[in-house]
Amino acid sequence: MNEVWVMAEQFDGKLKEVSFELLAWGRNLADKMQVNLVSVLIGDGVNQNCLEGLINHGADKVYSIQDRELKYFICEKYAGVLEKLINEYKPSIILAAATSSGRTLMPYVAIKVHAGLTADCTELDIEEKTGNLLQTRPAIGGNIMATIKTPDHRPQIATVRPKSSKSLVPYESRKGEIKHIHYDCEDKKNVEVLCYKKEDAGLQLDEADIIVAGGRGLKKAEHFTMITRLAQILKGAVGASRDAVDRGWVSYPHQIGLSGKTVSPKVYIAAGISGAIQHLAGIKTSETIISINNDPEANLHKIADLAIVGDAFAVLPCLQKRLLERLGDNNASL
Repeated sequence: MNEVWVMAEQFDGKLKEVSFELLAWGRNLADKMQVNLVSVLIGDGVNQNCLEGLINHGADKVYSIQDRELKYFICEKYAGVLEKLINEYKPSIILAAATSSGRTLMPYVAIKVHAGLTADCTELDIEEKTGNLLQTRPAIGGNIMATIKTPDHRPQIATVRPKSSKSLVPYESRKGEIKHIHYDCEDKKNVEVLCYKKEDAGLQLDEADIIVAGGRGLKKAEHFTMITRLAQILKGAVGASRDAVDRGWVSYPHQIGLSGKTVSPKVYIAAGISGAIQHLAGIKTSETIISINNDPEANLHKIADLAIVGDAFAVLPCLQKRLLERLGDNNASL
């Protein structure tokens, strides 16, 4: 059996947090298979200290392919690099993040190398004796969890959601190999990058330390302003259940759960969300969960660190008032 690879992501020379999260997934698989774990970085401007950080977070090796032509993600260029690497090193497993770039790149590469791909996995494991990758993901609208394996083709490729696992604790004394691989620019310049526009910071749920989310229990769209107001006071992001999005109260980028985003904030406050299994799967790595619901049997209450059994229309205004009193003049502009 050969190496387990995880795809590191970078932007403007800086590694994204998901690069380290993937190493946590990969470390478990590589240890079970007793093979090396490799972090593959394609990009430009990532310095040696950052590459060593990948070793510190669990990689045995780093394959670094950097060039000005690779500074920005262009699927055809990145796929060309990865295809050559796969053909040369023949990894057994490749994991990537289910980000916009991962969801674009990995299907393209899978076709190129005649491999299978399972997207948006929530669990990964190794089948004893065969070494097959067991890839678990939601199916049939998230109502069941299906475990998929691809026994006849290698590499086995899967994407996993950001924030679905915490990064390993880094050890600076950890040793590993960093291999710089030359990029041979053979492809034609058939894509020109004009500019990159960053998504509105208010929608960056997967990066937020504090999230305030609302659900069907808020009853109508105009009541969702209580959620946005509290998020504003706490300098957090606005989240929502699928029900709230389906009813048009808030746009899809705010949706949390298997059919939306997976989040891992320090504090997750949910008002009027009962806690369907699809929603719970999207918040399971949150550090502190606060549930506000007048139903004492709500599923979310059962996993919450603090469950408030009460009417959200009474609790939220009271919470806003107390927070504003505590913040005083610091929040005068809100």
